[in-house]
Amino acid sequence: MKRRLNALVDELKRLKGEGVTHLSVTEESLQGLRTAVAQNAPVISPGASSTAGPGGVVDLPSSHVRRTDAPKVFARILAEANQNRPGGRPASTPARKEVVPAISGIPVPPVVELPEGDKETRWKALRARVLQCPECNTHIHGETRIVFGVGNIDSDLFFCGEAPGAEEELKGEPFVGPAGRLLDKIIRAMGRSRDEVYIGNIMNWRPEVPGHAGNRPPTLEEMEFCLPYLKAQIEIVDPKVVVALGATAAKGLLGQDSFGALREVRGRWHEFEGRPLMITYHPSYLLRSDSNRTKRLVWEDLLKVMERIDLPVSEKQRSFFL
Repeated sequence: MKRRLNALVDELKRLKGEGVTHLSVTEESLQGLRTAVAQNAPVISPGASSTAGPGGVVDLPSSHVRRTDAPKVFARILAEANQNRPGGRPASTPARKEVVPAISGIPVPPVVELPEGDKETRWKALRARVLQCPECNTHIHGETRIVFGVGNIDSDLFFCGEAPGAEEELKGEPFVGPAGRLLDKIIRAMGRSRDEVYIGNIMNWRPEVPGHAGNRPPTLEEMEFCLPYLKAQIEIVDPKVVVALGATAAKGLLGQDSFGALREVRGRWHEFEGRPLMITYHPSYLLRSDSNRTKRLVWEDLLKVMERIDLPVSEKQRSFFL
């Protein structure tokens, strides 16, 4: 809640800095604010200027938003403001919704109850639910797709990334871009193939950015919403080891405040959902830092994984990148 409100304050300040003095909002949003106030949830700090005029026009506050029990109301207000302010997209435009910077408006995480049956039955039911998830579908557009995990549902090895990129959302499959192709090579070096392991992401959609160019890490709220879907996949696959790829995935599994730099936790055993968790660098990091030293660090992490799941390790494999 606090993160959302801090983001809200930052966005209000940004709009005010751009010369925006009023937000045009719907009566529904205003009623949401009135309800929050009526429930003894102070919204504006003392001294702030916030008045509603005819037509649902709200003056931007000059001070800080303090707290509220209705963060979605604020997210909706800012979305409406961005749609209707000068230079913004008109509310009637049938296009992808305007993305409010740092304001997710993500609902509470879903409760996932898997059906009875064998692994395949349960996996198919979960996949169908994710593909039909209303929240996931609000974050895709055009030819892009929701991204669900792929691979061997009987695998003893589960690779977990953070979020889809451009190629992943087009194909609807995790790790198919440059980082994915490198991950395939890493898996082969371990003596497995891509279809012998399971690969998933915490996120089921690509985090939105203005202009849909480039990538950004998912927010805490985005990961918290999708995490039950990932946990359900892990429950179905029931791997011996989960491998978290990169700092964002690691924090999504261990908690946002669990560590500072990735070097503090990589290469050591942790636990997630009662299963051994190994954390290592994301393949995209290897693409940016193409040195044998970095490759060796990742490989040492994966040698521990191989030993944990009783994969044979040859002397040649032990000497990779030395």
